[in-house]
Amino acid sequence: MDYTFIVSVRPENCKQNPEPRPGQNPKTSWNSKEDLPMNVYELYFSPTGGTKKAADLLTDALAPKAAQVNLTDSKTAFSDLALTAEDLAVITVPSYAGRVPAVAVQRLAAVKGNGARAVLVCVYGNRAYEDTLVELADTAKEAGFRVMAAVSAIAEHSIARQFAAGRPDAEDAQRLAGFAKQIQEKLARGEDTKPSLPGNRPYKKTSGSKLVPKPTSDCTRCGLCAAECPVQAIRPEDPKKVDESACIGCMRCVAVCPQSARRVNPVMLSAVGLALKKVCSDRKECELFLE
Repeated sequence: MDYTFIVSVRPENCKQNPEPRPGQNPKTSWNSKEDLPMNVYELYFSPTGGTKKAADLLTDALAPKAAQVNLTDSKTAFSDLALTAEDLAVITVPSYAGRVPAVAVQRLAAVKGNGARAVLVCVYGNRAYEDTLVELADTAKEAGFRVMAAVSAIAEHSIARQFAAGRPDAEDAQRLAGFAKQIQEKLARGEDTKPSLPGNRPYKKTSGSKLVPKPTSDCTRCGLCAAECPVQAIRPEDPKKVDESACIGCMRCVAVCPQSARRVNPVMLSAVGLALKKVCSDRKECELFLE
């Protein structure tokens, strides 16, 4: 298989078909993460980095070496990625108002799962993830994955950053490491049972409302925001112009701007903070769905 299309921040982590130890079943028997006899892939949609941080904590605890597949990258041909039934994928997305971002659904749907096992992870900003996991499970199944575990995790809110600030933190890391051990144990038992997941079908309706970041006078037109936009909503020839109908309000342009020159309307941002204060203030914990 040609892996050159994979956007990998850790290319040394692509491990090909390790040889089983003497007496070890190459498909279902291992005693530690170093013994995992399969290719492990970390597929993630993470515009501001919080989702990727949670994905890394779980994946690194689950397997020491994983190929990185960045679903945020609009330039990658995801239809070229084909897994096998011997592979394991950790598929991680943020929850946007209780749903999987539509662009992440489209890109994951293009991947050929071919019966690979999948661990699903939805990351949310301490409010709620609602139908995100069931939608992600349905999308993964349609792409040919076998869902065998799911996790909800918390990261700093991508818009109102005062909520879940600093998360995932050390306590989250410890909890996710414990989840990884339980997932390893299920893999070692050779179990492929699909976990029961919270959420509803049909999924909740998307609101359609969003905050669109705009450039400030500090913008130097460097073009990085346009190059990094997951949906190409910013014009490369003039980064000060935004296609508001295409923008998904993911805040990636805000996160990557070297001049801190992209912001959302401060009045609207304040209103969002007030609306979320009651539901986001109490600490929520990561959850594991295994059975």
